[in-house]
Amino acid sequence: MAESSTSGTSELTLEQTDRITRNREKAIALKKRKVSKRAFIQKNAMREKALADQQKAELFDTEAGFILESSTADKTPNGKRAKVIIPTGPVMREEALICEECGKQFDDSFLYKHFGLAVCNGCKDDDKHALITKTEAKKEFILQDSHLDSKEPVLGFVLRRNPHNSRWGDMKLYLRLQVEARAMEVWKSNDKIEEEKELREENRQVLKQKKFHKKIKELRMHVRSSLYKKDTGLHQHEYGTESYSEATDEYSKTCQSCEYTLTYEKM
Repeated sequence: MAESSTSGTSELTLEQTDRITRNREKAIALKKRKVSKRAFIQKNAMREKALADQQKAELFDTEAGFILESSTADKTPNGKRAKVIIPTGPVMREEALICEECGKQFDDSFLYKHFGLAVCNGCKDDDKHALITKTEAKKEFILQDSHLDSKEPVLGFVLRRNPHNSRWGDMKLYLRLQVEARAMEVWKSNDKIEEEKELREENRQVLKQKKFHKKIKELRMHVRSSLYKKDTGLHQHEYGTESYSEATDEYSKTCQSCEYTLTYEKM
């Protein structure tokens, strides 16, 4: 009787088994919902933090007493924020400037602002007040960097984006009138500038000729070396007549081409 009662209590009924199964499924579903909710909360927190950092990065101090909001147009191609340049307004002077061309008064102009030339915007002429790049100025007037950027008074310039490739950096554009005046200070006359150009052209031609002759010489050496074929096969001795030495009781014979001597004995 004791054994039958013990086995009856150890066995679960069908109702109990179903209830245990349902409870286990509920527990698993509840655990999944908690994990999913936790992941959703973390994802939202990361998204809000990234958005806040982005908004904070878009706002920057101009160090002028106010905050500006940056846009994608203010950034360089590599993703960095470009330097913000706020143009200054016209300088108020006690005496107005007098235009060298028309004689009228004016407050400010492009030529005066960048090059210190007292010419109003109305009298600015594209031919007379043409701009020239730094490379062209150095080549045409035989000038050095120090003549343009170090020699007093330092020449004014404007920066323009390189039209060939924006990644090459901005170009320096000088006022051609001022570059010509600086060349006169350095070379004293146009004749000396032309003489220096001719001298440099002659030196350039001499170097070009030397380089050409050097290439011709290398080509000839290459052709000669390709025609000469070195014999890389094994040497075959061609011995002459055999001689006998009574003192050593040995025979010997010498190769006629390499003079190698073979010594041997005969039984």
